[in-house]
Amino acid sequence: MANIQSYLTFNGNCLEAMTFYQECLGGELVVQTVGELPLAEPMPPCMKQCVLHSTLIKNDLVLTASDMVPEAGLIKGNSVSLLLNCNSETEAYDYYNRLSVGGDATHPLNTTFWGAIFGDLTDKFGNQWLISCDG
Repeated sequence: MANIQSYLTFNGNCLEAMTFYQECLGGELVVQTVGELPLAEPMPPCMKQCVLHSTLIKNDLVLTASDMVPEAGLIKGNSVSLLLNCNSETEAYDYYNRLSVGGDATHPLNTTFWGAIFGDLTDKFGNQWLISCDG
């Protein structure tokens, strides 16, 4: 069956962001830089440290990212959020607290009228997270 995964784009700080997400969420992080490519020789030295592709995997959680910004440039918007469905209230609070460090805890976790624990934040890299735990 097909599935959808998030793919984040950064402008030179992908490794920093993905390392932060690994510290917050756990899991195994795999990173491939431009400098590791067979075609890296003609690339400018500043490009060789850029992340071509990275993947953070923890059980069913898969987060992918790159520094490969499209020609139009990196445009941060508010049309997409990362929804992190947690298995427990403790896990939700733990992830919320970790991901909000250096960012903006826009809506603290609270019990909602539909019975879930829910809140949102913008992390220090400008990405929006929705944290949820069914009640």
